Amino acid sequence: MRKDHPPSIGPVSPLRPLPNLIFASRWLQLPLYLGLIAAQAVYVLHFLLELWYLVLAAGGAQDALQHLVASIGYTGVPVTALNETIIMLVVLALIDVVMISNLLIMVIVGGYETFVSRMGLQGHRDQPEWLSHVNASVLKVKLATAIIGISSIHLLKTFINAANYTDKVLIAQTVIHITFLLSAMAIAYTDRLMSAPAHRNTEEL
Repeated sequence: MRKDHPPSIGPVSPLRPLPNLIFASRWLQLPLYLGLIAAQAVYVLHFLLELWYLVLAAGGAQDALQHLVASIGYTGVPVTALNETIIMLVVLALIDVVMISNLLIMVIVGGYETFVSRMGLQGHRDQPEWLSHVNASVLKVKLATAIIGISSIHLLKTFINAANYTDKVLIAQTVIHITFLLSAMAIAYTDRLMSAPAHRNTEEL
C-alpha cells in the first residue's frame, strides 16, 4: 500500500504590508480580554464579600443578615435569624458567581487561543483538557452550555423564592431558559452537521 507523505513545509515568506496589518489587527482584541480579566477580579471580590457576610450572619450579625436578605431580593416575612431558605439562596448566588467566572475563563483563554495567539501550553500540567481541541465551533457550544447552567441556577433561585415573584416573571424566566436550551441544542446540531462532511472526507483519504 502506498503511503502519502505530508508535503514538506518550506520557509514562510513575509507577508505584504497590507495583509500583515490586517493580520496584526487581531491584537486589538487584547484590551477586551484584559478587561474581562478585570471583570473576573471584580467577581472574585464580590464572591468573597458575600461569603464574608454569610459567615457574619451565621454568627448572629443583623446588619450582615439584612444585607444578604436585600442582595437575594427576599421580601417575604421579615427575617430576624439566618434560616435554611436564606442560606440556600445565598449559596446559589455564590454558585452563580462561580459559573459566570468559569464562563469568563472560557471566553478569555479560549478566545485568546482561538482568535489572537497561541499560548504554547502544550505539555503544561495545568493545561485545561478542553483547550487542546478548542476552536470557534467548540467554543460556541461550550459557551452555550455554560449559559444554560447559569440560567438554571437563576431559575432555581426564582422558584425557591417564588412567593416574591409574579406568575408573569416565573413564566418569562422559564420560557427564556427553554429558549437558551433550544438554542444550545441548535448550535450543537449545526456544528455536528458542519463537521460531518469534513470527518467523512478524512476517512475517505
